[in-house]
Amino acid sequence: MKLYAIDCGHVQLGDASMMADDGSLKGVSNEGIVPCYLIRHPKGDLLWDSGLSESIADLPGGLRPQGQPVRFELKKKLTASLGELGLAPADIELVSFSHLHFDHAGNANLFAGSTWIVDAEERDAAFSEQAVQRGEVPHYSALEHAKTVRIEGDAPYDVFGDGAVTIHQAPGHTPGHTVLLVKTAKSGAVLLTGDLWPLPQSRERQLVPVYNFNREQTLESMKRVEALARDSNARVIREHVPEDFAALPAFPTPLE
Repeated sequence: MKLYAIDCGHVQLGDASMMADDGSLKGVSNEGIVPCYLIRHPKGDLLWDSGLSESIADLPGGLRPQGQPVRFELKKKLTASLGELGLAPADIELVSFSHLHFDHAGNANLFAGSTWIVDAEERDAAFSEQAVQRGEVPHYSALEHAKTVRIEGDAPYDVFGDGAVTIHQAPGHTPGHTVLLVKTAKSGAVLLTGDLWPLPQSRERQLVPVYNFNREQTLESMKRVEALARDSNARVIREHVPEDFAALPAFPTPLE
């Protein structure tokens, strides 16, 4: 089994105050990575998170949402990275996302032919009237009628049936936010934690973003994922933190 860490964008925050509801990050700037992960297993390929929309790569200077102190940049399209491995989106059997925010599911529509593995609550929220009103649905609309495996309840979901790749519940950021535990033969376990800890200081200080779905759930998920990391002796990857991403082999070299 191989784990590929793919650069799927960068984000620059001029003011990270929204990333901590205690006000401690007011006026603090931050630069983050937006990753995608490809897990190649003997039973098939799983794409975990799909990064920023490829359309951003065609925007000179990236995307600067009006009225927000943020810039998104994409230097290389996900399809180009997959192409280096001789793959196209149609070749990816399975797709799953830590959650469906646009920086994690920006290219979801490219994988409508894959089997979508999704937490049941995340799936319900994704196509709710509230999601439609917030303008989120276009990023993943093609998945609405894709072949879908709904994860019901709180038990881990074993993707390939051998314990090597498991999806774990970690709600709070969104209703069905999840993390992914990957156990590699040579390099041990790796825990991809989505937006549980989006900034370098988030984990140590247990910071909760202003816009999280549920604060109490977020804090409980932090405890649960810390326990999972200890029990599995896993390397924790805070997905948006550049140094965590850089500690993994540079694409196209995989972690094995």
